[in-house]
Amino acid sequence: LMDRDGLFVADSREVAEMIDKRHDHLLRDIDAYVTILNQNPTLGADQFFIADTYQAGTGRGYKHYWLTRKGCDMVANKMIGEKGVLFTATYVTKFEEMERTLSQPRVLTRLELIELARESELARIEAEHKAAEYQFQLQEQAPKVLFADAVTTSHDCILLRELALVLKQNGVNIGQNRHFQQLCERAYLVKRHGSDWNTPTQRSMELGLFEIRETPIVHSDGKVTVSKTPKVTGKGQVYFVHLFARTLATTEGQKSDGSL
Repeated sequence: LMDRDGLFVADSREVAEMIDKRHDHLLRDIDAYVTILNQNPTLGADQFFIADTYQAGTGRGYKHYWLTRKGCDMVANKMIGEKGVLFTATYVTKFEEMERTLSQPRVLTRLELIELARESELARIEAEHKAAEYQFQLQEQAPKVLFADAVTTSHDCILLRELALVLKQNGVNIGQNRHFQQLCERAYLVKRHGSDWNTPTQRSMELGLFEIRETPIVHSDGKVTVSKTPKVTGKGQVYFVHLFARTLATTEGQKSDGSL
């Protein structure tokens, strides 16, 4: 037996072997059953037998059927003697085993648990991004004077390490190392180690939070390379001040009510 799109079925080839019958003869019988069943639309032959093909070793396709439990019942009812009794007992037992296995809670593997945790973390980051973007849009729609008073930022692009100072000036003192760690954990900077480590993610660039400044460097051997330096835009500074200020306020609130 096998699970086919949520339905337990038996292969006609295996059924033929179980009842000691040639497969082509069993197919002939099933074809006759299907013809009769199709004459009554309320029954539907596919409730009993599902036509399909399989490939032999030569690569040629051959017809076979998937038998549902009702289909096995029909085949068994046409049989008499010891073979019919044994086939009925076998398929009923197999179907019950499959149904019992399906009803039991499945224990997740370690890899499945890791994948669930990863998906949960990605969902959390996505929700946080959307909340930060929404708050930023609200600030941009507010009167300009109020918006200017809300945060103190530079209109020029600044280096990433200088963003920690801007945050501190606005009451968010988390330290430079912790600041970099938070940006990586929130997927604003590339977290994986490599040539692009601690550089802005594609999403951050699309939001306009960062710019990449390219500087040509001429070496003593005449070779010219390009140095790429990520800088935080004015929009990015405002965005991150609001993001970290809100995160800090949430953390402090959890500490005060004992939830941490």
